[in-house]
Amino acid sequence: METQYHRPGSVAEAARLLAGDARLLAGGQSLVAAIKLGLASPSSLVDLRGIAGLDGIRVEAQRVSIGAMATHASVAASREVAQAIPALAQLAAGIGDRQVRGRGTIGGSLANNDPAACYPAAVLGLGASVQTDQRQIPADDFFRGLYETALRADEVITAVHFPVPQRAAYEKFRQPASRFSIVGVMVAKTAGGVRVAVTGAGSCVFRCKPLEAALTRKFAAESCDGVQIDASALNDDLHGSAAYRAHLIPVLTKRAVARALG
Repeated sequence: METQYHRPGSVAEAARLLAGDARLLAGGQSLVAAIKLGLASPSSLVDLRGIAGLDGIRVEAQRVSIGAMATHASVAASREVAQAIPALAQLAAGIGDRQVRGRGTIGGSLANNDPAACYPAAVLGLGASVQTDQRQIPADDFFRGLYETALRADEVITAVHFPVPQRAAYEKFRQPASRFSIVGVMVAKTAGGVRVAVTGAGSCVFRCKPLEAALTRKFAAESCDGVQIDASALNDDLHGSAAYRAHLIPVLTKRAVARALG
């Protein structure tokens, strides 16, 4: 069956085109590869690149809003983002290679929800919210499981809103070929408390409650020492065993806290 291609001029038009097994096309860094491998065969592609205004970055006093079509490279290069949330700019700069950063988008990354992607750790760790054409979804409710999110079939991500934290940092132990995270940890000290989000270690990004509790008692690198992580639900594959990932989580968290404290 031939795949139809659509390039709508508005978010509303894009949403109307999401019928059947139609798929949204943002940067295409995951979807195009899946199609080439025969893992996806959508009846139509709805390309978001023709919609004006979806790639904007706006920094306010206590919030950074990033349009869904903003590329990783543009976030990494933004002086305003680097000043407001340095950890977010640093995380974006470490995604993939130059080509991936030049094409990949924050909205595409979140909608795909790859278990080893970096942006989910930023969104969950910083307590962000995902804005769609229909509603605003808190990070704690957005990520559901392996490649699964709270998005409805006809819903389009339009922006991500990040509250500015008191302190934050991201550390990643990357797979050298793909540059995805074997384990990545975002640590943030926010007005609502300490958040520790882990990517690469499980089927989906998750918050690490034992480390959050230790860092709530004292936000210091040494607070991570001796914290035990349950490996029973962690990934175990050719890149690293579950026990190895369990060991890496507090190690990377300790490094992130040290970086956040500067």
